[in-house]
Amino acid sequence: MKVLVTGGAGFIGSNLVKRLVEDRHEVVVLDNFLSGHRKNLAPFPQVRLVEGDTRNAEDVDRSMEGAEVVFHLAASVGNKRSIDEPRLDADINVMGTVTVLEAARKFRVRKLVASSSAGIFGELRTFPIREDHPVEPDTPYGSSKLCMEKHCLAYAKLYDLEAVCLRYFNVYGPNQRFDAYGNVIPIFVFKMLRGEPITIFGDGDQTRDFVNVRDVVQANLRAASTNGVSGAFNLGSGTRVSINALVKLLKGRTGMKDAAVVYGPPRPGDVRDSLADITASQRAFGYEPSMSLEQGLTEYVQWARQEVEAR
Repeated sequence: MKVLVTGGAGFIGSNLVKRLVEDRHEVVVLDNFLSGHRKNLAPFPQVRLVEGDTRNAEDVDRSMEGAEVVFHLAASVGNKRSIDEPRLDADINVMGTVTVLEAARKFRVRKLVASSSAGIFGELRTFPIREDHPVEPDTPYGSSKLCMEKHCLAYAKLYDLEAVCLRYFNVYGPNQRFDAYGNVIPIFVFKMLRGEPITIFGDGDQTRDFVNVRDVVQANLRAASTNGVSGAFNLGSGTRVSINALVKLLKGRTGMKDAAVVYGPPRPGDVRDSLADITASQRAFGYEPSMSLEQGLTEYVQWARQEVEAR
């Protein structure tokens, strides 16, 4: 099967590409390397790389022609980045998606699996969070991802195209590098390994649902291979842990038990608690989380240590 992965040089995209190559699919990657890394694709010379932008129709067309499935992961990611650069966030996440959808319609793509975010919900009212929880995003990022979802599902209603939007909670795993705009796990791990203090914003009792990238890849593949399914689905582990508890786990796995911890004020746009109800994705396409947080953190610290030592 021929597939296109937009943002395939990024953290989640490159993990998906790895699995697709292992499963012997014909893979095309479209990436502009604004946040992706060439080294993520280096192990896969058989992958056809189109260096371009999802906002450019010509780039999208030459990468998508002949594809049966499109995994749309290219995005401007993160609450803080969207607050700093709201126009860029909207341009990439909304207009880039519309360009991808137009090409999918043009080339008669069977299935589009798009990466959304739990950021669409805003401050949470009930736990665990179901798909029908009120959507009141607190940041431009959450708003742009919600708009992206609505476009995908509208195209699924209007045209002969199935579209699944996966609402990622806090994804972590190999190929996730240190980025001030990114997930708390790589920030904490890289700082600990470098002997730098870490900052917890708030009291640390806030909770997050961390989901391993292997499970995210599994969900993308299952969503793509299940016929007759369109819609938006939560994608988490179905468990949650406090940030204070996370720090204890990371201190043990990095060996940095004396790592300095600083507490700062809560950040704008950060929710207090998060926990995904994954029942709908389990029923719709058989998603089942397989990696515990303890297993996943051990693997991630090993990968991050190699990255730090190589510099």
